[in-house]
Amino acid sequence: MALLSVRGLSVAYAGGTALDSLDLALHRGETLALVGESGSGKSQAALAVMGLLPEAARVSGSVRFDGTELIGLPRPALDRIRGARIGMVFQEPMSALDPLFPVGRQIALPLQAHRGLTRAQARARALDLLTLVGIRDAERRLSAYPHELSGGERQRVMIAMALACEPDLLIADEPTTALDVTVQAQILALLADLKARLGLALLFITHDLRLVRRMAERVAVLRAGRLVETGPTERIFARPQSPEARDLLAAEPRGRKAPVPAGAPVVMAARGLSVSYPGRGGLFTRAAPRRALQGIDLALRAGQTLGVVGESGSGKSSLGRALVRLEPAATGLVRFEDRDLTRLDRAGLRPLRRFFQPVFQDPYGSLSPRLSAGEIVAEGLRVHAPGLSARERDARAAEAFAQVRLDPETRHRQPHAFSGGQRQRIAIARAIILRPKVVVLDEPTSALDRTVQRDIVALLRDLQARHGLAYLFISHDLAVVRALADTVLVLRDGREVERGETAAVLARPREAYTRALVAAADLAPEGQS
Repeated sequence: MALLSVRGLSVAYAGGTALDSLDLALHRGETLALVGESGSGKSQAALAVMGLLPEAARVSGSVRFDGTELIGLPRPALDRIRGARIGMVFQEPMSALDPLFPVGRQIALPLQAHRGLTRAQARARALDLLTLVGIRDAERRLSAYPHELSGGERQRVMIAMALACEPDLLIADEPTTALDVTVQAQILALLADLKARLGLALLFITHDLRLVRRMAERVAVLRAGRLVETGPTERIFARPQSPEARDLLAAEPRGRKAPVPAGAPVVMAARGLSVSYPGRGGLFTRAAPRRALQGIDLALRAGQTLGVVGESGSGKSSLGRALVRLEPAATGLVRFEDRDLTRLDRAGLRPLRRFFQPVFQDPYGSLSPRLSAGEIVAEGLRVHAPGLSARERDARAAEAFAQVRLDPETRHRQPHAFSGGQRQRIAIARAIILRPKVVVLDEPTSALDRTVQRDIVALLRDLQARHGLAYLFISHDLAVVRALADTVLVLRDGREVERGETAAVLARPREAYTRALVAAADLAPEGQS
């Protein structure tokens, strides 16, 4: 008997059907990969299994776990299964973690609730789990709050929480989305080890087909809420039957961006850029400051893309925030064209901000739930283009939606009505609507499936070629970096490790650390998917 049996599962909302008659079976010790484009229904299926769909969802069909029907199960009985026998790694750790509690406490709580451990025992186990998932300085990180961790570190905390009670079934919804390639490899090895040791069943939801081939015995392909193909992994990769599966397999970002025009001016430069955060000491002690970034120099020319890569906590996001003057702890010189930004106060910076726009790593956390998606995209125009009428702002928002391959009619919906990948595109639209000169893109494709990644890379290239945009492109995905960046900067522990022309660095890295990143990325040769 299958551990998890899904029959005729459908999920509908007032605006339409999100999942249509899904049939799946998952056995003990097996990994089933659920793949498809953003909005295909992958996360809806996972939330339906966990009983976590919003009240507005209309659910029909059957979900049986180890013989127990979960659809309509009373909350107390469901709570005895969730967390203890079924664990879940959510797609967006910042929205899933409680901002008011240290992460160690959040990992310990299910151990106390489901395993009856004392507070001290649960804390010791939480420390073991943080070490297991690759958190550096795990003892100190136990007392850290979610906002004090990098995106990759928060994702690893979520994985530690899901594994805490050693469940029979783990639902991993994009579990490595925010992780650098070396930690991806570690997490996949960890999941494979747990599956073998505990007989763990794994429902693995992802857009990264390279991970599917490495992890899963079987694959199920979704498109617009419907199951279009399922079968053994090797057969799907070698002989896909459906057009949707063939599109996914052919969607690796390809090609190169246009070269930087000769004599292109420097639009933004930094010298000696550093970021240090105060250490967290005790009542009578003061800890040494933590250096997140140390003495980075860079110059961005019009039409140039500088790719920034490195492990989680290497200083990539700190560099991006410091460059666009969103990091109060930053020191060093930052110039935009002929102006020294470090000499300007908040009021002096305001009229210049339209020219250097950020796209943040966590699209959900950066989108106001109180505004419609169109209002979010057009919001900057109220400050930087006050002469536009409401109708003109809305028209510009519709144009920006179309540029990032979103239906302009959906701009009237709230952010929660969009998938993770769609929210990332809304964040990109919000930046490009102001027609900036520099865009700092912090993991802009991390939540996107490969087909949309390919389209976003093409869009970013086109915008750059037409408007001479300069990009600081932060990513752990070296395939996307190779397709979009002229030069690449490798960071480790806040310091520069290596820098050079992208193709040369990725093909012939000089430093051992860079070689480890490239090896873990398992890049296909250029021109191949």
